[in-house]
Amino acid sequence: MDRTPTRPHGRRLLGGALALAVGSGLVLVGGAGTAQAADVNVARNAGFENGLAYWSCSAGSGATVSSPVRTGAGALRATPAGLDNAKCVQTVTVKPNSTYTLSAWVQGGYAYLGATGTGTTDVSTWTPDSASWKQLTTTFTTGASTTSVQIYTHGWYGTSPYSVDDVSVFGPDGGGGQDPDPTVPSTPAGLAAGTVTTSSVALSWGAVSGATGYKVYRDGGNPQTVTGTSATVTGLTADTAYQFQVSATNAAGESAKSAAVTARTAKPTDPGPGPAVPRHAVTGYWQNFDNGAAKQKLRDVQAAYDIIAVSFADSTATPGQITFNLDPAVGYASVADFKADIAAKKAAGKSVILSVGGEKGNVTINSDATATAFADSAYALMQEYGFNGIDIDLEHGVNSTYLTKALRQLSAKAGSSMVLTMAPQTIDMQNTGSEYFKTALAVKDILTVVNTQYYNSGSMLGCDGKVYSQGSVDFLTALACIQLQGGLAPSQVGLGVPASTRGAGSGYVDPQVVKNALDCLTRGTGCGTFKPAQTWPALRGAMTWSTNWDATAGNAWSNAVGPHVHNLP
Repeated sequence: MDRTPTRPHGRRLLGGALALAVGSGLVLVGGAGTAQAADVNVARNAGFENGLAYWSCSAGSGATVSSPVRTGAGALRATPAGLDNAKCVQTVTVKPNSTYTLSAWVQGGYAYLGATGTGTTDVSTWTPDSASWKQLTTTFTTGASTTSVQIYTHGWYGTSPYSVDDVSVFGPDGGGGQDPDPTVPSTPAGLAAGTVTTSSVALSWGAVSGATGYKVYRDGGNPQTVTGTSATVTGLTADTAYQFQVSATNAAGESAKSAAVTARTAKPTDPGPGPAVPRHAVTGYWQNFDNGAAKQKLRDVQAAYDIIAVSFADSTATPGQITFNLDPAVGYASVADFKADIAAKKAAGKSVILSVGGEKGNVTINSDATATAFADSAYALMQEYGFNGIDIDLEHGVNSTYLTKALRQLSAKAGSSMVLTMAPQTIDMQNTGSEYFKTALAVKDILTVVNTQYYNSGSMLGCDGKVYSQGSVDFLTALACIQLQGGLAPSQVGLGVPASTRGAGSGYVDPQVVKNALDCLTRGTGCGTFKPAQTWPALRGAMTWSTNWDATAGNAWSNAVGPHVHNLP
């Protein structure tokens, strides 16, 4: 399903000569030729392993980050904004009448590197956007009385942030010395477990001097790298004990692991079976993102919707595993507020489910391990948020064998009250041999409804072998007929259409056409040129993308189609 409408994209063009600025990393090297034995890197905190120590960035434009980095655990990330070009500077101590090589590694937007106050000729160099790390290098000579020089990096107005790492000002020691070689940090102390949920444990520990990062171990393995002194380990199983340790790291190596701390995840909280899905139901997808449609909280979803599919779950680094991240753009003050809205909708007789997939999302379920990972993580989310079930909206390929296993494992955990819906594209339901159709039939005994997306497809074949154009009564009825004749129960078939002309790229269906198609399939009236040989009064109903686009269009879809679905025979 479409998450984002087409939008114009543009980039500010840079005209005329670009003012000099310095990019991500610097290197000063002394000597006009081969460096002498006494030559050193006189830049301090040259790899940004100690935050912004010795560096000053204009307008708070710079920060140290753990990614991207070229070496070590830190790098500079500076962001131009408005009339500020994100200039970061350091004053280095130099020796008069000496030559230094200045260099730095940069990445990202326009990046400049230079030196001022040399006492002779100030220097600079720059590079345009660079997707990978690139080294900038220049040389300068100090004047007869010059004992300090200011080195700098900056970006350019209106361009992307730039990164800098491994700065060097290489030449004779001017008396300021150089960064000492790092030593392996000591072992962290004070590791303690904090808040636990059914799938996560919060940890904290004491800071270690000289450490640039930490590794958090779960049961002796699975290290998670962090830069601060706290971390939340996620993806855990409910009511299970885990052992955690932490070590400190820097460029010199890794400390020994700390003393172990054991924590047990919370026990599952049964969200209850939830309301029963009505005989004739309206399904609406709720957008957990902002793509120009009206932003809604769940409490704002129109009353006509019986099943609300929260869109979408997110995949994790573990194949098959899913999680859910509430988008701040939606406007919730907290996750607890979101969960309260789910509970309120359920109390009002609605089913709230989590949709997996969509136009841009995908979860790969192609093995026993990934099937189990999906079932375990989906069930954990149902328990944590109170979701009544899961919607399968995978648009990038389905493996019926393993998706079936995943859904059956999930059903075994969640029980018979789980709501299971699907939203395949029209091409996925053209015949019973397709992977999507095979999956639907394989889980028919636990399947609530298949709301095929009858849009964004172009003309398609109906059950009578004729080609029909999308957006027509014939298109909806002749394609729904394929599923009804292919083995799905009438109660497992719904008509999926856009809520407005902006809700999909093509295939918008006027609400009156939807109503006619519903009547044709259930009553034998309102048909076009195609009239099925029988009627299916138990047809489940209709679905739309999305409740947000419906609200954008003044709720025209739900106001027209909702009552009609609920009044079907």
